[in-house]
Amino acid sequence: MLDLEIMSSVAAQMMEGESIEVDGERIPVTRTSSQRLKTVRFRMDGRGYQAIEQNPEKPSRWGELARTGHRVVQFREIGSGKYVAVAVDGKVTEYAPR
Repeated sequence: MLDLEIMSSVAAQMMEGESIEVDGERIPVTRTSSQRLKTVRFRMDGRGYQAIEQNPEKPSRWGELARTGHRVVQFREIGSGKYVAVAVDGKVTEYAPR
């Protein structure tokens, strides 16, 4: 079970600043090499996650939301590489397991 409150906080902090704070640890926000999207890696409940700003050029519903001004952040579990949740304007939705 994901901690949606922490994920919401990470998404908001990532979009607003140059670093985030999770469990008292300050982590810098970086940018991807190709698209220059904001990204940050963090740990939650003993697992590693990556928060990635949504690319507004993607033809998905998430890309469409980003194009129209919404703040969309995707969350990926680093160990499995699977996307586990999305935050839109601070509201986190967990993806159903496949």
